[in-house]
Amino acid sequence: MKRLVVLGGGESGVGTAILGKKKGYDVFVSDFGKIKENYKEVLSINGIKWEDEKHTENLILNADVVMKSPGIPDKVPIVKQLKEKGISVVSEIEFASSFTNAITIGITGSNGKTTTTLLTYHLLKQAGLNVGLAGNIGKSFAWQVAQNEHEVYVLELSSFQLDGIVNYKPHIAIITNLSPDHLDRYDYDYKQYIASKFRITMNQTKDDFLIVDADDVEIEKWLQNNTTKAKVLQFSLTKELHEGGSVLENNLNNNINNDQFTMPINELALEGKHNVKNAMAATTVAQLMKVRKQTIRESLSNFQGAEHRLEKVLKIQGVQYINDSKATNVNATFFALDSMTAPTVWIVGGIDKGNDYDELMPLVREKVKSIICLGVDNQKLIHAFSDVVDVLIETTSMTEAVKIAEKMAEKGDTVLLSPCCASFDLFENYEDRGRQFKNAVHNL
Repeated sequence: MKRLVVLGGGESGVGTAILGKKKGYDVFVSDFGKIKENYKEVLSINGIKWEDEKHTENLILNADVVMKSPGIPDKVPIVKQLKEKGISVVSEIEFASSFTNAITIGITGSNGKTTTTLLTYHLLKQAGLNVGLAGNIGKSFAWQVAQNEHEVYVLELSSFQLDGIVNYKPHIAIITNLSPDHLDRYDYDYKQYIASKFRITMNQTKDDFLIVDADDVEIEKWLQNNTTKAKVLQFSLTKELHEGGSVLENNLNNNINNDQFTMPINELALEGKHNVKNAMAATTVAQLMKVRKQTIRESLSNFQGAEHRLEKVLKIQGVQYINDSKATNVNATFFALDSMTAPTVWIVGGIDKGNDYDELMPLVREKVKSIICLGVDNQKLIHAFSDVVDVLIETTSMTEAVKIAEKMAEKGDTVLLSPCCASFDLFENYEDRGRQFKNAVHNL
């Protein structure tokens, strides 16, 4: 009996354990932190052995295969030991994909991947396909494969999940864009991070598709210097492409396999230039999957956006409060500030992942009237922006940040939570941060 060891007892870990057990593996789950009660219960019900708050070496180093959860860096001692012993360490996506014949659509990128994933899923579901949603969102891919749930999966894939693939290949891959992110996990080397993202296409064949942003400098550079067997389809806001997605006279135009789809941009449910790109990418998938144009049109116009992504919370006394907690890097916050049309009180801060704030300067000068820093250490933000705005205030609680924002904002202004940083200094995760913001706004 082959032994599967799962490192990390979260959503992907527990899903993998259940799939492994079903496929006849001897399964053991080990988490260096605490496993949540509901996951402990699921493991126990399924007769799966587990431990938490430690890694017992002799129960781990005898594995045939190890699934490492995406949150665990390669640098931790137990992972190094496994690799030294030549034991295969893979991601949940790699492990689960070998047990399904479903078509997968893999979506990665520094920003926009959640919105593009949800939008693609929405388009295919509305078209009546038997489609699942997994990866970084929803129930784990492995758990759904264990239940034989779906014929098609739309997977949101982080660079960490892609680092752990060997044979996995999506039939359709999307790279939404590239900007420096998570560099702390890649020795502060942007090239390593880009290489991770492009692993999404490494096993693709001539029958597969790679959909990319033609306006992205790093993507274009990669395509010039590297090859993929997949058919490359592009989308652009600035170039007129004979094949792929373009903007012509305020219309979204998507031409795939000589099949032309057109729709006025003002009919899209999502606002902002970056969302036109997300819509083009999702539409390309829908056309490749032979979804009717009428269905695509309806789905693009009735889509509800992702929570914590430029989410309009409330308008109070003429001030619009917007939750963009999911903006954990500079590029995401750039999109947010770029789409602001009113004077903005900007709530920013958290754990800095090696951010360079220079590219935000023109937008901050133009749009931001005051800044509220919400983090344990705000030195870098203060250094970057104290001369750019009239008022900059530090705080360490969301309730306080929102109360200060209310005092600063005047009728017609916007209060924007777009932190530009990771959330782990004061919050559990970006969802927790976004919910606390929404609660604070509702309590004003």
